[in-house]
Amino acid sequence: MSEEGCKNIKGNASQYYVAAELSRRGMVAAVTLGNCPNTDILCSDPEGKHFAHVQVKTFQVGNKKCAVGKKAERDYSSRFFWVLVGIPSDLTSAPIYYIIPARVMARHVSASFKVWLAKDGKHGPHDPKNPFRAVRVPPHRNLDRWSIKKYEGRWDLVEKKLVSKARHGS
Repeated sequence: MSEEGCKNIKGNASQYYVAAELSRRGMVAAVTLGNCPNTDILCSDPEGKHFAHVQVKTFQVGNKKCAVGKKAERDYSSRFFWVLVGIPSDLTSAPIYYIIPARVMARHVSASFKVWLAKDGKHGPHDPKNPFRAVRVPPHRNLDRWSIKKYEGRWDLVEKKLVSKARHGS
């Protein structure tokens, strides 16, 4: 199988891994199958009253970065999350999940890109039109010194957006 084909399979698997984790926690998760440009998974509470959008990106555990693209610089809303899924090469190990609010992702991806632009590359100045954006994964820090480690396994961030106010008396 080609490297591109293998990449697509891992990306699809990541979306289903995330949907399964959300469902396991009592949320309703619908994989959009590429039919929504900025949402891989539409998530709601069981009553369908509160929604969240999830964009999934995949990386190989052991790699330094996870490619996220230029759209990671956009703060979509407080109900939008990025989930970076680390797929281990050892098939007996579980994936690693980083659940990052869009506002946090946008701020740090933009800041890291600005740091990258300020430095020259091997062949001179970096191109400000370059659409590539990436997040460095632990143990590495991003160019703005941010680490995503504190977002590992933070499914509670999505859950809080979906909890019915009536269930919590507020």
